[in-house]
Amino acid sequence: MAERPDRIEDPWGTRTPYGPGEPWPARTDLHLAAGLTEDDVQRWTPAASVLHSNGDAMDIAVRDGRIVGVRGRAGDRINRGRLGPKDLYGWQANHSPDRLTRPLVRENGRLVECDWDTALDRVVARSRELLDAQGPDALAFYTSGQLFLEEYYTLAVLARAGVGTNHLDGNTRLCTATAGESLKETFGSDGQPGSYEDIDHADTLALFGHNMAETQTVLWARVLDRLAGPEPPTLLCVDPRRTHVARHAHLHLAPRPGTNVALLDALLHEIIRTGRVDRRFVERHTVGFEELAAAVEPCTPKWAAGVCDLPAADIERAAEILGGAQRLVSTVLQGFYQSHQATAAAVQVNNLHLIRGMLGGPGRGLLQMNGQPSAQNTRECGADGDLPGFRNWQNEAHVAELARIWNVDLDRLQHDAPPTHAMQIFSGAEQGSIRLLWISGTNPAVSLPELSRIRAILAQERLFVVVQDLFLTETAQLADVVLPAATWGEKSGALTNADRTVHLSEKAVGPPGEARSDLDIFLAYAARMDFRDKDGGPLITWDDPASAFAAWQRCSAGRPCDYTGLSHDLLRESGGLQWPCTAEAPDGTPRLYTDGFPFAHPDRCESYGKDLVTGEPMGAEEYRALNPDGKAVLRAAGYLPPDEPTSARYPLHLITGRTVHHFHTRTKTGRAPELASAAPEMWAELSPSEASRQGLSDGDVVRVATPRGAVRARLRTTAMRDGTVFLPFHYGYWDTPEGHRPPEGGLGRAANETTVTDWDPVSKQPLFKTGAAQVTLVSRGEEPARE
Repeated sequence: MAERPDRIEDPWGTRTPYGPGEPWPARTDLHLAAGLTEDDVQRWTPAASVLHSNGDAMDIAVRDGRIVGVRGRAGDRINRGRLGPKDLYGWQANHSPDRLTRPLVRENGRLVECDWDTALDRVVARSRELLDAQGPDALAFYTSGQLFLEEYYTLAVLARAGVGTNHLDGNTRLCTATAGESLKETFGSDGQPGSYEDIDHADTLALFGHNMAETQTVLWARVLDRLAGPEPPTLLCVDPRRTHVARHAHLHLAPRPGTNVALLDALLHEIIRTGRVDRRFVERHTVGFEELAAAVEPCTPKWAAGVCDLPAADIERAAEILGGAQRLVSTVLQGFYQSHQATAAAVQVNNLHLIRGMLGGPGRGLLQMNGQPSAQNTRECGADGDLPGFRNWQNEAHVAELARIWNVDLDRLQHDAPPTHAMQIFSGAEQGSIRLLWISGTNPAVSLPELSRIRAILAQERLFVVVQDLFLTETAQLADVVLPAATWGEKSGALTNADRTVHLSEKAVGPPGEARSDLDIFLAYAARMDFRDKDGGPLITWDDPASAFAAWQRCSAGRPCDYTGLSHDLLRESGGLQWPCTAEAPDGTPRLYTDGFPFAHPDRCESYGKDLVTGEPMGAEEYRALNPDGKAVLRAAGYLPPDEPTSARYPLHLITGRTVHHFHTRTKTGRAPELASAAPEMWAELSPSEASRQGLSDGDVVRVATPRGAVRARLRTTAMRDGTVFLPFHYGYWDTPEGHRPPEGGLGRAANETTVTDWDPVSKQPLFKTGAAQVTLVSRGEEPARE
């Protein structure tokens, strides 16, 4: 019987406890439109979630050609029937009356409706004009982590081999670029080593900067069920806020923001000092141990206590927990990825697993988590600043292989410099070298740092902006051409979650009006541009999701993310499967690195690595000298102070983050009534003692300001570090009278009005959790802030 509870008040649902090594019990969650039962549903269409990165499988309920609900799929390995609140209620956004249904073009300063020919003709004409006048570097593409695999791959081919530009990245740069980069630094290639099923076997779980309870609610339900069962695992949480995860943890460390490297170096120091190193594993499978041991030798718990503002005894206890684990699972997310020394910190978690030998077996898992439903596909397909198939842009043989697959000349593919990352793309647009920017499925006018700057860039008359989206977002309001896109449930395609599980999400209903799938839009542009291969044939030879998937299979063959054993038909029949899936592994691969690190070899690796301080890439010969046999690399990193310390004027550390009821810029969740009413307005969080010092109380309206800008928010006091202020980043302006910006002369409500234009030197991920702020009273409140 399916559960139909109120999942706003209880996002994780009822407990189904289980013990170590047991299968996670099924529990089917369901939500249908008011007044309907399962008997009223005419058709169920298989799909997977696009409102978080967990990859939850579900069936879409259809009645009279309309989506009327969702039901979790009990037999799927990822969620065993469970769904979180964003899945249960978020589908209602598909029916929102303000969906885009026709293309828009800018005429006399206003966006007006037109037909597809008019809109695409403008994009093609401007593209050709710029290619003729300035060359391919005048065009750039900025995409999402919410499209389908087939769409990313098509975009990568048309951008890299069609246009010939190096300027292609995704908004995955903002959330999980550090995940991919940290894996490349250690293992030579992207690809999560572990599996969600490792939670079923673990005796210790460590969550580093990962608020799993709000970002992956179903995965957290799995953890809660282990904690409620026999022989529960020990839970360690590292987070400056006392989140739901922290409240369940056996030990919660709340370090000063920006000091994650210092904390990890002290943990490594203690594990080495107390003899908890798996020497056999280290000697057989790694390089760099002696250098790591020497680097962390002075990093005592006492030293780290001073840097991190933590009790030394707690650091020692954490090291004891990690050092004593027999089956350790660690996850890492935005608390590390968006903070100071992001890649360096994430790499130290990799180091922790390597020196303990905690990889490749049940309950010995490492997950550098993703933040979006198809972020893994963005990285795999080369739509995020990497080459498709996890190929190495510095390896001429890898680029030549890609040229052969696409049947283009080698010099057609730019590879004399790394692919351009998002922050550099926007700098190029600001400086005038980039003159056409095509934005698909993302909303940088709310999600990028220092929004006053981003709005100014997008509003430039010399920059031709194309936006492809479902709604007239804050970004779309600044565009020259707006293309209406179909979304989840209105198109078919594959998407891959954070533990490499590939699902097929199928079309249940048609899109509204004249909206088209992202794949169809990219194919239409490629056809009008008449992109050709070196023999004069069409560059892009596929015309639907299944044939696009087959093209991607050929590109993935022999690479870490090998999809050659998969197909739409197989995914339709079997449900989720983990890559690599090949003829030799037809059922997929639960865990990577069960016996060595084959893609760390100099000839096969995706990256030769970078300097963890400067981000300067290593060369092929340098990497070959370091790692000739292809082992995991233990890379040390010393702590460096943040670039923007607190001061008398800005005495607080600012961190931004997510809430359980919204996703990204609320484009979908803000249009689902239950989710919108659960978290209707912007708020700020301070600890009770910090609020008292400032003379503030729950429910007060406050101004949170940094050197970049300020926002207005209602105050919520909660357990967290003193000296720290938290803002959720979801809130923008599409549902305000101003539309895409703060009121004239007034305060904004988008957290990124305040964040700094700075990024990690290695992953190039913006640092949304570093910066100094002040909080002052605007007006006294009558009631506490609510979520």
